[in-house]
Amino acid sequence: MMIRPIGERVLIKSIKKAEVTESGIYIPDSAQEERKEGIVVGVGTFEDGKALPLKAGDHVIYGGYKSDEIDFNGETHMFIDFKDVLAVVEK
Repeated sequence: MMIRPIGERVLIKSIKKAEVTESGIYIPDSAQEERKEGIVVGVGTFEDGKALPLKAGDHVIYGGYKSDEIDFNGETHMFIDFKDVLAVVEK
């Protein structure tokens, strides 16, 4: 099953935060940084029907305060507005 966002929205799977450092030290929730990064799962379109400049698999950094979370295939995903996508991380 696929989910395709309607309008100028992007479906993102959030990247999980590291709970253990590389040396094996556990990081408590209160000390973890709030990273707003994710992997694009689905992309909507502009109002005129043109494609948004993102594609599935893009690693993005996003901002904003509002997102709608859903459980899809046992994982938490969220819908965010395209205007809240700040950057695409390129390797």
